[in-house]
Amino acid sequence: MEPIEIGIVVSAGLLAMVVLGMRVAFAAGLAGLIGLVWIFWAKKGYRFAELDWALTVAAKTAGQVPHSKVASQALSLIPTFILIGYLAYHAGLTKALFEAAKRWVGWLPGGLAVSTVFATAGFAAVSGASVATSAVFARIAIPEMLQAGYDKRFAAGVVAAGGTLASLIPPSAILVIYAIIVEQDVGKLLLAGFLPGIFSAFIYAALIVGAAMVFRRLGPPVRGFTWGERFRSLPPALPIFAVVLLIILFIYNPFGGDAWGTPTEGGALGAFLVLCMAFLNGMRWPQLKSALIETAKLSVMIFTIIWGVLIYVRFLGFADLPGAFSAWITSLEQDPMLTLILILLAYAVLGMFMDAIGMLLLTLPVVYPAVMALNGGEYVSAADSAFGMSGPMCAVWFGILVVKMAELCLITPPIGLNCFVVAGVRPEVTVQDVFRGVAPFFVADALTIAGLIAFPGIVLYLPRLLLG
Repeated sequence: MEPIEIGIVVSAGLLAMVVLGMRVAFAAGLAGLIGLVWIFWAKKGYRFAELDWALTVAAKTAGQVPHSKVASQALSLIPTFILIGYLAYHAGLTKALFEAAKRWVGWLPGGLAVSTVFATAGFAAVSGASVATSAVFARIAIPEMLQAGYDKRFAAGVVAAGGTLASLIPPSAILVIYAIIVEQDVGKLLLAGFLPGIFSAFIYAALIVGAAMVFRRLGPPVRGFTWGERFRSLPPALPIFAVVLLIILFIYNPFGGDAWGTPTEGGALGAFLVLCMAFLNGMRWPQLKSALIETAKLSVMIFTIIWGVLIYVRFLGFADLPGAFSAWITSLEQDPMLTLILILLAYAVLGMFMDAIGMLLLTLPVVYPAVMALNGGEYVSAADSAFGMSGPMCAVWFGILVVKMAELCLITPPIGLNCFVVAGVRPEVTVQDVFRGVAPFFVADALTIAGLIAFPGIVLYLPRLLLG
């Protein structure tokens, strides 16, 4: 068999293992190792005497991946961003943020749900993990919504969907992973996520208000707060925004000149600032220990997925599957934008069977070169491109689109991780309740994707403004 044919067979086997329930990290690592052995053995003509040589070379090739690829300064962003989120929770900043949002927008139809969305968006600005965001607000927001008479499915769905905003709003672990896979600037990707994340939050809020106006018992408004109470709720929530502002100033230095530090150093600075706030707010060793352990657990899960999938990616390079896929995509006689939309729809289907990070790691080595080829190449000018933007800007734009599609994985049955987290935190809510509650947010996500495709300036405005 030719290497490309081996690549197709092994990739089909990988998908079968994932559908049957094997974890993406282990399925990808196993498929990559088998594929490497197969390709090296095929080069020796399938001679039985050479099988031991093929096994040795494949094992050495796969064994180099965990250290060579993961020992990256950019990846050190991930645990620091996750730690910021858990420390912010123990510092009481999340509860203060939710209380401020409740007092200012609770009077709207579905006001507590809208407050939850805006509070999750604010918390996402100091937390890089969607799962952590959902877990935190399942503890804070759902009890208040249930006490106010909200439908439990709707309340759980709002928290699960709101948690996905952490995938876009920086600091975002998934955006960092995307930047590393496609070898783009991490700072530019993180900056590009701000406006799309805010745009997505407003789409969610508009959907909630509309649904609550049509079905009045779905989410009654909360009234009775005076202007004095509203203004008094702001100071306890301001530290979150202060930390975000300091990280932005540190990384991007909008006043001109070189940046004051790297994104990794900015993440470490943010974690230190939130740690100080947590101690000032009374955090003790048990809470700090819990934050560190939860950070370690989530970081290990993410890094394990990266290790396993990068072994498979190394195999793809030997099979030349990315090049073959790019050539096939560019040979299609249809509008490039239609091809891009079909690729995004394929992500929606894959999201039913894979987690977000695993899906991106598995597909981007093949899909990203194809999308760049559709646009005209990695270094094409805006005037000569298919999508009306230069190669580097297309990489940023596609990154935001594909990460937004990856958000769907977090709330899509049967393995939507955010839904399981919310159900695990709130025993009065079942997983089925959460999946029913998030159903309307698929419409909101479709509208968001359509808006980002139709108006790419939402994605590209800040990178062009601050980074050129």
